[in-house]
Amino acid sequence: MIYEFLYPLRHAAGWLGFLNVLRYVPFRTIAATMTAMFLTFLLAPWFIRELQKKQIGQVVGERGPETHKLKAGTPTMGGALLLLCILVPTILWGDVKNPFVLATAAVTAGYGVIGYLDDYLKLKFKSSGGLAGRYKLLGQTLIAGAAVGYTFLYKTALPADWLEIRTRLSIPFLAFNKHPIDLPLWVYVPFAIFVVVAWSNAVNLTDGLDGLAIGPVLINASTYLVWAYLAGATFWKFSMARYLDIAPVHSAGELAIYCGATLGAGTGFLWYNTYPAQVFMGDVGSLALGGGLGMLALFTKNELLSVVLGGVFVLETVSVVTQVASFKLTGKRVFLMAPIHHHFEKKGWAEPKVIVRFWIVSVLLALVSLASLKLR
Repeated sequence: MIYEFLYPLRHAAGWLGFLNVLRYVPFRTIAATMTAMFLTFLLAPWFIRELQKKQIGQVVGERGPETHKLKAGTPTMGGALLLLCILVPTILWGDVKNPFVLATAAVTAGYGVIGYLDDYLKLKFKSSGGLAGRYKLLGQTLIAGAAVGYTFLYKTALPADWLEIRTRLSIPFLAFNKHPIDLPLWVYVPFAIFVVVAWSNAVNLTDGLDGLAIGPVLINASTYLVWAYLAGATFWKFSMARYLDIAPVHSAGELAIYCGATLGAGTGFLWYNTYPAQVFMGDVGSLALGGGLGMLALFTKNELLSVVLGGVFVLETVSVVTQVASFKLTGKRVFLMAPIHHHFEKKGWAEPKVIVRFWIVSVLLALVSLASLKLR
């Protein structure tokens, strides 16, 4: 919004020439990051107090680890503030006409609504069940379908460089233009919807310990920030995307602003969510953040590399699927408890140790992912 209104004024008077700085994505990314962090630190203390006054506290399931019963009543649904502090700076500093920014922000907000309904039902009925899984999945699929349809099928609103490669898969560590896998549109669109829904639920499954989910989210968002910027960066007609042989989508560079806002708001939220947490994000936060990561994976053409980058989320999800499948087929459990972070708790690891070690793994996976920019 600031970009839309102020940037055109740069020629209105000589002294307004400084507004030319708004054309630079790095400046607006830094501004969005700082704005998001400032908003979070400004509003979080008040927001947490309001949650406490309204007795909006965490409902702990009976089957959870014994140590988690102490978390009952901790303010939850902090993700509502987190989303506000992501979306407002994105709108302020981003190009709101950009289809990638618009779709990513819309999915983040839409999945936040689904998460809010889930959290609300948990609080209302004092149960850890919440919104029925089939309804949650239906809502996620419809929202992802609308966003994917808009950015893959609505040709008049989409840039030409995106239309040329939108159904192409990028193979990690292989040059994008030399080793293309171009899928039919009717195959790619359902696949893209699956990617968004899968990442949303993967982050949701990971959100079980204080700061466990937001840490890898920040690491993933930082990596996508670098990738999105390089995809759109041009220096004196020199395209970084062409040089690195990654997906050359100039307009995707604007997603760096969304990533910056996520980084700023998430860092501010982690201040209050770190062990022992003063507030939990709830499903309103985890579903939305995961959906946003899924959209970033699509638009930077990292659908496959995202499995490496988000390896912590993948591990958590696979542990749940493995546990359920094993128990149904054999009556035996592979892990002491799933998701796998609870398995390590059951083995005697202290909660902070589990969290920090998962963060370390996430950092290592991010470095491997960034290395693929050059190792092709």
